[in-house]
Parts: sequence; structure tokens; C-alpha cells
Amino acid sequence: MAVTAALVKELREMTGAGMMDCKKALVETDGNIDKAVEVLREKGLSKAAKKSDRIAAMGLVRIAYSEDAGAAALVEVNSETDFVSKNEEFVTFVEKIAEIVLANDVKDIEELKAVKYSDENTVGEELTNKIATIGENLTIRRFEKFNEDGVVYRGYIHSNGMIGVVVGLQTEADKEAVSVVGKDVAMQVASMNPKFLNEDGVDPEYIAHETEILRQQVLNEGKPEAMVDKIVAGKIKKEIKEVCLVEQKFVKNGDLTVAQYVEEVAKEVGKSIAVASMTRYEVGEGIEKKQEDFAAEVAAQQAAAAAK
Repeated sequence: MAVTAALVKELREMTGAGMMDCKKALVETDGNIDKAVEVLREKGLSKAAKKSDRIAAMGLVRIAYSEDAGAAALVEVNSETDFVSKNEEFVTFVEKIAEIVLANDVKDIEELKAVKYSDENTVGEELTNKIATIGENLTIRRFEKFNEDGVVYRGYIHSNGMIGVVVGLQTEADKEAVSVVGKDVAMQVASMNPKFLNEDGVDPEYIAHETEILRQQVLNEGKPEAMVDKIVAGKIKKEIKEVCLVEQKFVKNGDLTVAQYVEEVAKEVGKSIAVASMTRYEVGEGIEKKQEDFAAEVAAQQAAAAAK
């Protein structure tokens, strides 16, 4: 089988080994890529392949903005350990990925991996290189680009980089005028983690689910049947204020809701401002982290040794 440049490239992305090593391995195995991986592993040259099945649930979130803040990008890149997420090389890589997302219109991770990272590598190739040099499995987990007309984007990254928020403000004001209010609202989203932007955006299924739970709670409290609907309606109204961003009490001033705070700033600026969108990333959310049970591991090793 002919050893093509595309085959060499594919093997390099899989293993992180050098181009010439990949070519030699493919020639040795007559173009069989699976056997070539084994050859590279046997020679100690495959750095990335044996890390690809490790769970990467730590990492960083980063944000990139256009010069006028009329566009923004939010990305999450995962590593296996918190130690690596503080590595300067990893931090620079994540920041560059955010800039690349901002500069390109890509719809998924595979498209992103095909974009040029540098003159030498694509994003996918650079990711493989980083896995090899840093020594941990790394994954570009998710990203989002924001660029709605008439919206200025501001955000907030929590100090450890584990939480990142981008909020969109519908306004004719420039980025400097809404910089503080934008960051304040983003910090609100980071700390309070609202489920919805406003009451209009509340999922009807969420309301139905919560109504059923609250109804059962009220019945269990022994309230009269005739009063149940009224009591539940009041509880739902209160809950909506807690889960909708603009209805929440503003964390920096509990006398105001977020909407009231934004209105106050709009009056000071002299231009209307409304929260149009919010997106919150928390590193590792939804990833099933591997739980190490060392006692069980030792017991299993002892049992295996005894069975020999």
C-alpha cells in the first residue's frame, strides 16, 4: 500500500510522533496505520495515542473579544489535572484557540481542528503536539461565537479560570460605556448561575415539572385542597425570580434586581441598555470524572497475584 502524505499526517495526529518516524513506521507496516501505531508505541515514539482515553475534566475557560466588542468567543479546553491548567504553555494555547474561534466561522470541533493554528500546524495538529509535550490528554471541549447586530459583549473569567461568562447587551452605547455593567452582570451569572435570562425565556417543561413538585409538597404539608393552586402559583412566581437573571437580586446591591441595576446604568449613560443573552461555561460540568479507589486497586492487585 502506498504511503501517502495524508496517511503520514493522520498517523502523526494520532500519535504525536515526528513526521519521519511516522513515515518509517508506515513503510515498515506496508501502510497499515493500526500496526504503525503499535510500531511507534513499541519504539516509545507514540506519545499522544496512549493518553487519548484518559478523562480530561479539568482545564480552562477563556474569552476573546473583537476590538469594538461587537463579537466575542468563549471556549473550554480540558486537561487531566489542575496542575496542567496552570501551565503557561497550556494557558497560551487556550487563549489562542479563543482568538481563532473569534476570527473564524466554524460550527463544530472538527471544523475548528482543521483551521490553521500557525504556519506549520492546524489546530488539530497543534493539539496533538501539546498532548505529547505536556504529557496529559487535552481536549477542546466546546466553544461559542457571539456576533449579533446591535449587541455589545462583555464578560467575566473567575480568577482560577474555571468559570467564564459572556453576556450580550443590546445597546447603542460603546464598549467603554457598558464595560462595568457588563462585567457586573457577568459576575452575577458566574456566582448565581441563573437558569434563564428572563421570564419569557423560561422553559414550559421546567414550569410544569416544578409545579408538580411544589403541588406535592403543599399537599404533604396538609394544606386545604382549595388553597393548593393559589399557594403553588405564589411559590412558582417566587422561584422564577430566583432562576431568571434579570429578576434576581443584584449581588452587589440587594435593594435592586439585575434589571433595575441595568436601568440605572442606562440612565447614567444616556442610552438604553438591555441584557440580550448570557452564556456560562464551568470547566468539567457534565463530565463524569474518574473516581480513584486506591484501596480497591490494591485489593485487586493482591487478588490477581494470589491467583497466579
